[in-house]
Amino acid sequence: MFEVIAIIAVVIAIAIAVVLILAISKPDIFRIQRVATIKAPAESIFALINDFHRWGSWSPWESKDPAMKRTFSGAESGKGAVYAWDGNKNVGSGRMEILDISAPSKIVIKLDFFTPFEGHNTAEFTMLPQGDATNITWVMYGSASLMSKVMQVFINLDNMIGKDFETGLANLKRVTEK
Repeated sequence: MFEVIAIIAVVIAIAIAVVLILAISKPDIFRIQRVATIKAPAESIFALINDFHRWGSWSPWESKDPAMKRTFSGAESGKGAVYAWDGNKNVGSGRMEILDISAPSKIVIKLDFFTPFEGHNTAEFTMLPQGDATNITWVMYGSASLMSKVMQVFINLDNMIGKDFETGLANLKRVTEK
């Protein structure tokens, strides 16, 4: 019986070591990016992103918890605007603050997640006019903690978060191309 327990302990130790080695080999910084073309002026798209009060019309996370508590503070929109949320397990809790804008082409947002996992990232939206359309790029990046790297051994963050970005960009397209 002792030999079986010892073998199981060795197998578990090897599995943990393999996961840690794989995690340590992950990059120290993650970056998720999606791009879309929207047949609308950059100003129209910019206005929806620059005002947190208007995120309900396009943000992919707004519909994941209709009972989510939202608070707005700071500036009404633009630099200094703050949006905090506290929701179910699908959205967790966190806070966003617009750090910088370059109307109508760029918005930089500080993004802090508190639950279910703590994370401090940056989100950027860049709008580039292309004739009668606008190319929009949505990027989120930040440092990857050891816990984040361990999660990345089992979960593809680019696919998981990227799907939400794709939904959000499709929503922006739907709302602005009306």
